[in-house]
Amino acid sequence: MQLCFATNNAHKLKEIRAILGDSFELKTLNEINCEEELPETTDTIEGNSHQKAEYVWEHFHINCFADDSGLEITALNGAPGVHSAYYSGTRNHQKNIERVLNELQDADDRSAQFKTVITLILNGQSQQFEGIIKGNLLHQPRGTEGFGYDPIFVPESHDRTFAEMTLEEKGKLSHRARAFSKLVDFLQSYQG
Repeated sequence: MQLCFATNNAHKLKEIRAILGDSFELKTLNEINCEEELPETTDTIEGNSHQKAEYVWEHFHINCFADDSGLEITALNGAPGVHSAYYSGTRNHQKNIERVLNELQDADDRSAQFKTVITLILNGQSQQFEGIIKGNLLHQPRGTEGFGYDPIFVPESHDRTFAEMTLEEKGKLSHRARAFSKLVDFLQSYQG
């Protein structure tokens, strides 16, 4: 089955191709000649995910899915949440991490969760799949793998950050992996 993953993010694409394997022919936005920036103007992760998938379906008429993710920090009342990618005012991962660590410097509660919501539009019908992983935030970044907030996030029952894990290790337990597992189960039952 041919599907467009509504992203040009090389890190996300690598993660998802590892999860999906050869079951699906995955197209990127570049491969369907979508050069415009997809809209992300809602105030929820669910809304942005849906908005991006709907845009691709309406403009390119291809079955597609889009994801949106965010880091929700308990002590910051769920921030940065939907604004995770631009929390510092830029898309710079290091500056985003610095802002979070600065805002948490006096916080005793360092619990947080990553949340991903995937919207699939298949033949005009929309479905959403959610993946959540809970964990805690460190005081200093550790590790060089991954992207975004990975260097400060330690998943529950683990002692290493996502940035200290291999792609395969992270792929087995990440929020994105959990949401994509639900998507893959749905697609496989849909095909069969």
